[in-house]
Amino acid sequence: MNNSFDNLINSEKPVLIDFHATWCGPCKVLGPILKEVKDNLGDRISIIKIDIDKNQPLASKYQVRGVPTMILFQNGKQLWRQSGVVEKKAIIDIILEKSNK
Repeated sequence: MNNSFDNLINSEKPVLIDFHATWCGPCKVLGPILKEVKDNLGDRISIIKIDIDKNQPLASKYQVRGVPTMILFQNGKQLWRQSGVVEKKAIIDIILEKSNK
């Protein structure tokens, strides 16, 4: 997973990683919000969900202490990070603002 993950986050296209867990209530709330974000932004972004219970080394590498945690990457750089549920408009605004720099 790690090699393909590194290739993924080194993309010129922004990549939003959603670290989540199946047992996490707020993660279930965030899921449909991220689907709407993807529907709005289409091919301008990739959104990848990573289950922390199945990918503990990756969660540990990025120091994910709580779920949901979203991290926005572009060209291998972390542009933004947020834990908890964030509303759709705020996520879209952050992606557009951070990835246009």
